[in-house]
Amino acid sequence: MDKKNETSVTDFILLGLSLDMKHINLFIGAMLLIYIVALILNSILILLIWAHSHLHTPMYFLLSQLALMDLMLISSFVPKMAINFFSGRRNISRLACGTQIFFFLTLGIAECILITLMSYDRYVAICNPLRYAIVMSPRVCVQMVAFSWAGGAITSLVHTAYAMHFPTCGSKEVSHFLCELTAILKLACEDISAYEKAVVVTSIVVLLIPLFLILSSYAVIFLAILHMKSPEGRDKALTTCSSHLTVVCLYYGPAIVVYMRPSSYHNAKLDQVLFILGPILTPMLNPLIYSLRNKEVVGALRKVLS
Repeated sequence: MDKKNETSVTDFILLGLSLDMKHINLFIGAMLLIYIVALILNSILILLIWAHSHLHTPMYFLLSQLALMDLMLISSFVPKMAINFFSGRRNISRLACGTQIFFFLTLGIAECILITLMSYDRYVAICNPLRYAIVMSPRVCVQMVAFSWAGGAITSLVHTAYAMHFPTCGSKEVSHFLCELTAILKLACEDISAYEKAVVVTSIVVLLIPLFLILSSYAVIFLAILHMKSPEGRDKALTTCSSHLTVVCLYYGPAIVVYMRPSSYHNAKLDQVLFILGPILTPMLNPLIYSLRNKEVVGALRKVLS
């Protein structure tokens, strides 16, 4: 009995979306459907890139890593959310909560870094094509991916450890369907204003600076495209760049709104909606955006289906 009471006191309670039960059923069903579709589409994209030699290029290697990150990101919280719903239990232990925050931040930050490096790949391919094979060598591509994973993991570890060390008092109810950093910080007993400033600084480094670098790269890229004499080369470059820019908007838009606002302006329902648009819908849309407008990927898929 004491052990049960201790568990109920130390565990967090994930309240989830503030909807009626009939809407919650619909929401969980939609999330599971999106999760399954995201798993299938990203797995197919990874297998196509791995199996077809003509897709063994720096751009597709980086794209396969982005698909892998998407798979792990959506898998870090959707299964737990579904288990809580079907079991009727909404509690999550402090250790499990910290683990979820760590993986969520690691994958989210790693994706931001990787997307920035993918824009550099497009810059070299379009603005300096003769040196592309040298600049984007296999070794450089591996270093890019390793830097993305390491940058995400180190930054996430620091924030997770620091955020979870704050004691919580009173209600353990988290106004979210997953353990999310800003939602957990609202339960802290101590003054966290200094740490909130650190979160804003990190958001600037992880979100705004990479976004500035991406937009700067594409400003140069579009100038180079305008001077292309080949209509086919211009169309191919525009298709690839527009796909990547669409993914940039899907990743950075919700993240900037969630993490760049002061804590006094945070709204639980708005944050939940933005998380649906970002970490849930984006992993499903990403392979569609790159595949449907990419003749090489579509061609590889047709070979497999035939």
